[in-house]
Order: sequence, then C-alpha cells, then structure tokens
Amino acid sequence: MRIQHWFLTDEERGNPATKLDAWSTGNDVRPLIHGATYFAELKTRVDGLKKDDLLLFADWRGDPDERLTEGGPGVGDAMAAAASRGALVRGLIWRSHLDRLRFSAAENRHLGQEIEAAGGQAILDTRTKPGGSHHQKFVILRHDDDSAKDVAFVGGIDLCHSRRDDIDHMGDPQACPMPEAYGERPPWHDVQVSIQGPAVAEVEKVFCERWEDPAPETRDPLRRLRDHFAKMDDMPPLPKPGPPPRRAGTHAVQILRTYPAKHDAYPFAPRGERSIAYAYQKVLGRARSLVYLEDQYLWSTDVIEPFAEALEREPDLRMVIVVPRHPDQDGWLAGAASLIGRVHALDRLLAAGGDRVAIYDLENNQGTPVYVHAKVCVVDDVWASIGSDNVNLRSWSHDSELSCAVLDEQEDPRPPYGAGKFARDLRLTLMAEHLALPGDSAELDELCDPITAFDAFAASAARLDAWHAGGREGPRPPGRLRPHPSPELTRFRRIVASPLYRLAVDPDGRPPSLRRSGRF
Repeated sequence: MRIQHWFLTDEERGNPATKLDAWSTGNDVRPLIHGATYFAELKTRVDGLKKDDLLLFADWRGDPDERLTEGGPGVGDAMAAAASRGALVRGLIWRSHLDRLRFSAAENRHLGQEIEAAGGQAILDTRTKPGGSHHQKFVILRHDDDSAKDVAFVGGIDLCHSRRDDIDHMGDPQACPMPEAYGERPPWHDVQVSIQGPAVAEVEKVFCERWEDPAPETRDPLRRLRDHFAKMDDMPPLPKPGPPPRRAGTHAVQILRTYPAKHDAYPFAPRGERSIAYAYQKVLGRARSLVYLEDQYLWSTDVIEPFAEALEREPDLRMVIVVPRHPDQDGWLAGAASLIGRVHALDRLLAAGGDRVAIYDLENNQGTPVYVHAKVCVVDDVWASIGSDNVNLRSWSHDSELSCAVLDEQEDPRPPYGAGKFARDLRLTLMAEHLALPGDSAELDELCDPITAFDAFAASAARLDAWHAGGREGPRPPGRLRPHPSPELTRFRRIVASPLYRLAVDPDGRPPSLRRSGRF
C-alpha cells in the first residue's frame, strides 16, 4: 500500500495557503463509538489537565450543562475547572442562526460565558459564508510536561444535549427537541476518534488558523457591542505550538477540511478548501469491493455522483449505507426538503448499482428509530474517514468541516487479504452493533468478506421487517436494521427541488467558476 495512492498530495488538496502537512505517520487512532464513550474519556483527560497545559476546542453547538458522565460534571464545569487549575482554555463556537430556527445561539453563548468566567476564552464565531455554519467538532489537549499524553478528538459528536447515548440506544436523559417519532429521549448513533501521535499537531494547526484569522468574529455592530460587554471579544495570542508528539502507533492520518470560497477570504484558504470532496473522489476512484457509509443526510446528486460512477465502473462493487429513518426537524426547511434531496440521491445510486446498493435505517430494541448522526466511510477495508462532514453539497463546499482519514500500516491477518486493520476493525465493530453480534462472535470473521457482510445486513433487516409486518408476534429477531427508504419518501418523488431548497438546505460554497462547471 502506498499512502499517496489513497491520500491527497499537497497539490491535490488544492490549498497552498494552509500550514497543514499532506499527512502524518506513526499515529494511534481509536474509534469512540457513542457519545457516552467519548464523553467519559474526554472527562478523564480534561480532569488530568494542570497548570500550563492547553485545551483547544471548536464546536457547532455546546450545552454547558450537558453531563459528561451520569454523575457529571457538565461540559462547562469541566472546562472551567481546567481553566481554574491554570490550563489555557480556548474555544471557537459557532454563533448560530436564530433560536427560532431551532439551532443553538443561546446555548453556545452560555457555554462561552462559563468558560470566560473561569479565565478561559471562547469566541462566538460568525466568520462563515452567509447561511453557513462552523460545523467542525474537535478538542485538542496538549501537556506541558509530557507530549506523549497529548490527544485530539475529531468526529461528529457535539458537546451538547442528546449526544450521551450508548450501545443500548435508550437516548440521552438531557435531550434536544426532535420529531415525535424519536420519543422523549431520542436514541442517537454517533462516532468520534481519539488521535495520539504527530497528527495531534496537525489538528492544532486547524484551530490556530481559525483563531488567528484577523477578521472580526462578527460584523454585526450590536453583537460586537454585546460581546465586548460580556468580555467575549478578546482573542489573545495563542502560545507557540510545541513540537509534534512522538510516534504512537501504525496509523497514517490525513486531516481533511471544507471551507467555503467567500468574499472576505480566509487567509488560510483564500479560495476555500474542498479536500473532503477531493478525498472522496480519489478513494471512490479506487473502490473495488465494498463501500460502507453511515451518514446523517445523504443529499445532493452533485455529491452522490462519484459514488454512482464507482458503481457503474466496478460491476462487483457493493455499497451499504446507514441513514436516519426521519429528518431531525419537522417542517419544510430541514424536514420535507431533506427528504426530497435524499430521494434524488438514492434514485441515482440505485440506477447505477441496482441490487448492489443497500440502504438501511436503525431502531432500538423497543422499536424506536435511532437517529444516525455518524459521518463514517470505509472503502475496501483500507481507507476510513470519520468527521463532521455529511454527504451533501453543504458539507463538501459551504460549511466549515473537519475529517480524519486513516490508513493502517498493519495489515489485517484475515482474508480477504490486503485490508488495513483499522479500517476493517471499524467496519466490523459498527456492523456487529447493528446486527446485535457479540464482539467475540465467530460470525465477525465471516463479515470480513464483502459479499457475506452485504448479505448478512440484508437478511437481518428482512427478518426484523417481517416480524413487524406480522404484528410483532413471537420473540423479536436480533438486530436493529430496517430497510430504507421508508414509505414516506415516495410522496416527495414528484416535488422538484426549488432554488429556495438549494439556498436554505444544501447551499453551494464553491467559487462561481467551479459551480458553473460542476466541478469541485
């Protein structure tokens, strides 16, 4: 395996202004599946910070009272306690749209204020394209006395309500408002990774580039005045980054991003950055056997095209896709409109791959749908990506996003041979959960084969669907998979996505020349 066959080169990234290296080797990357797993480890790590250590974070939404473990503390208290012990705490939180659109402006301000009160600094950041957001979700911990303890957390999990769920998927007791179908405690499926090794310094560069952007964090004079009186407009210089942590494992890591092309350009991405899109295009051009994808949205025929082209090119390629059964919001903006986008995307995939494409959603053992918020892709058990980005035009061109792609120098010893251990283990772990297989099951080895894995999902979903159709008589079959799309999608097939849909739901952040050409 040659890294440059799977990862983008500097030239292919298409952003010479960034300080990021093309990739780093010698890392140890661990998947943290479920918010409860991530939050528990984050608490342990943050509790260990001392004077002159560093905590940097960026988030789409932050709820200061969200408990990191069942007994607490809340996110805000944990970070404030680190600041009170002398750790340097700095945060970049998206200053979101109006709360009446059910985003998170008030919550993000409250988290920033708690950190400020303890001596840290958290900025409410609107340096985005109009209608866009800062969707990156990462935390960096650096230690003054021992860089071997340095760690970065990257993925799809926000530091907020509804995220602290576990493998049983009974939901977070501190729940966000969701459609009624998900119940009072919406079950939530999500993934983050822990990174140790040289790549920690690469994630730190992402934070530093945003923090050091000389543009004001907001151009709204009233908001700037409010921030000034709340002492939330000061952006003191960051300390000079220390050397990268030493080698910790066998994983090569590439940090991938999206930034939009905007009039007041980012100094670190003057024409934006679309390395997430470019990475998908590159690896899908190499896909031969199996693409496994978990995604919150799966919209946009523009973005789905490289997946469809791979299916058309490779007659033996299969795709397994896991998505939410229902949108996360009711109404036109993110409800019906998102379903329209998914219909068009699925139509294109099914036309390209036919019965080699399988789409599922999840439910817990009580029959409540599980909201799939994960953003995970595994290609041929070699390349794996975990990040904040969804498969839609917004994530590939318009919002800020951060993803971690992983290749493993260690080959998995099981056939079919040639797989990387990290990518295969990640896929098998996720599949085992959805099939309700114990971690030590002999069936896991059988799932190494792409066709066996594809058929196992189909059989499990069919059994559970038949049980529901038969009135739920007898024991519930094991597993959580249901076939998707659900019947509700059919009523949107004749609705044509309007310009308002594209602008509000799935905007395009590419430069005009690329937008006109259809290229990224």
